[in-house]
Amino acid sequence: MRAAGAGDIKAVVKDYARELGFDLVRVTDAAEFAQDRDIALARIEDGLMEGLPWYTAGRVLRGSCPEELLPGARSIICLGMNYYPEEAGEEPAVPDVGSSEGSRGLTGKIARYARGRDYHRVMKGRMRDYVAGLAARLGTDVAARWYVDDGPMLDRAAAARAGLGWFGKNSNILTRELGSWVLLGQVITDLAMAPDVPLVKTCGSCVRCIDACPTGAIVAPYVIDNARCISHLTIENRGAIPRELRPLVGDWIFGCDICQEVCPVNRKAQGTREPAWGKAELATADLVGILELSEEGFRERFRGTPVLRAKRTGLQRNACVALGNGRNAAAVPALRRVLQEGEPLVRGHAAWALGQIGGPAAAAALEEAALGEGDGEVLGEIRAALGEMGAGV
Repeated sequence: MRAAGAGDIKAVVKDYARELGFDLVRVTDAAEFAQDRDIALARIEDGLMEGLPWYTAGRVLRGSCPEELLPGARSIICLGMNYYPEEAGEEPAVPDVGSSEGSRGLTGKIARYARGRDYHRVMKGRMRDYVAGLAARLGTDVAARWYVDDGPMLDRAAAARAGLGWFGKNSNILTRELGSWVLLGQVITDLAMAPDVPLVKTCGSCVRCIDACPTGAIVAPYVIDNARCISHLTIENRGAIPRELRPLVGDWIFGCDICQEVCPVNRKAQGTREPAWGKAELATADLVGILELSEEGFRERFRGTPVLRAKRTGLQRNACVALGNGRNAAAVPALRRVLQEGEPLVRGHAAWALGQIGGPAAAAALEEAALGEGDGEVLGEIRAALGEMGAGV
C-alpha cells in the first residue's frame, strides 16, 4: 500500500475516527502541558484532591509530558464520544410494602455515563482498533499509546488545546456539538500533523453550575474540592459519607449530573449513536433491592458497568443515604434488616437513614440494634440518630 503523504495524514486520521464511531476528533501537538501541570500541582498542594491517593504529583508530572509517555511523540489525537442516553420513561418496579406514600423516596439515581457498558472498555477497544487501522490505511507503522481517564494523561488539557472543547466552570470540557456529555480519549502518536486551533470561547458570566452544586464542591470557577463532590462521595470514597453532607447528596447513589443538567450548553443534548450507552436502563435503581443484594447478586446486576467501582458496600451505603433523604417509612423494614445483618459501614448509614425517616418503627429498630451492636462507630451512629429523633419529639 502506498504511504500517505504528509498532507493526507490528518484527513485520514479524522475520517477514520468518525468511521469507527468517534463523534469528535481534533489534533494537537505533543508539547508539554506546562500551565495545566502547574494548576494540577497547586490543587494537590491545596488539599483539593483529598480522597484520591493515586492522584500524585508524580502522576501529574508524567502525564503532562507526552514525550514521557511515548518517546518520539509528535501529535495527540483527541477523541470524543457522546454518551447521552435515551431517557427511560418508566421507573423501576419497587416492591409494594403497603406504604401510602407509594414508591416516592425508594429509588436512587445513577449518573448518565454509568448507565450502560463501562466506557473504559468500550473506548479502549475502539482506540486499539483505530490505531491498527490507521497503520494499515497510512501504509506505515504508527507508534502510539492511548488513554481514557484512568491513565496519567491530562485528558481535558489535551482536549482544550486541540479545540475539541473548552473548560467549563465545573471543570468539565464543554463542546459546541454535544455539550459536556462527552467521554474523552487521547492517542499519543509519532505522526506529524498540523495542530488544530483551540476554541476562543468561555462560559462568560454564567455561574449556574456553581450555584446548583448542593455540596458547594465548586469552590471557585474551574476549581473543585474533590472531598465535597457527590461523585467522589458515592464512588471513590471508601469510608463514611460525612454526616453534614449526607442530606445534600439527595437521591444520587452513583455519581452526579447536577452541574451538567443546569448547564445552558447542554440544552440541546442529543442521544448517543453508540449502542453500548443508548438505553437508560439504570437511570434509577430500586434502593431496597440494592440493600438486599448479595456480593454475587451485586456483580450480576451491574456486570460490565462502571457501577462496580463503588463496590457492594459502597453502593449499599449510598442507598441508605438516599433512603434517609427520601424519608419513606416503607424503607424501615429493609433498613432494620441491614442494622442486624449488614457490614459496619452500611449499618452506620442505615442507622442515620432511620433517624431521618423517624417514627415509632424506626425508633424501635434503632433501640433494638443498640442493645447488640459491638462496633463503636456504628453504635455512635445509632445513638446520634436516636438523639436527633428525641430532639424532634
